[in-house]
Amino acid sequence: QVRLVQSGGGLVQPGGSLRLSCVASGSSFSTYDMGWYRQAPGEQREWVAVITSGGDTNYADSVKGRFTISRDNAKNTVYLQMNSLKPEDTAAYYCNARRVVVGATYNYWGQGTQVTVGS
Repeated sequence: QVRLVQSGGGLVQPGGSLRLSCVASGSSFSTYDMGWYRQAPGEQREWVAVITSGGDTNYADSVKGRFTISRDNAKNTVYLQMNSLKPEDTAAYYCNARRVVVGATYNYWGQGTQVTVGS
């Protein structure tokens, strides 16, 4: 079992920056692929970024070049640095931990944190 606790988020003006953090419980954090998703009101949850257990990263086209995902395995923490924020980035952001082993998939979610981009 993995518990994910998120922090960060809030209200920021267009063009501004925010950093989200997600701290995981347990001792196997480094074996999980960690991701960020977001969900705007009335919309489906969409994938934003992922960093694998090996450190490879990938981003949705909508955030590529503006957002950076990183992880600190010593702190059991994954980050999402968001720069050049746009109003369309407004959403609830969710941290995700995923691990696939033979015969089973383990998938955990953070509690969500609101990001609002506006003046």
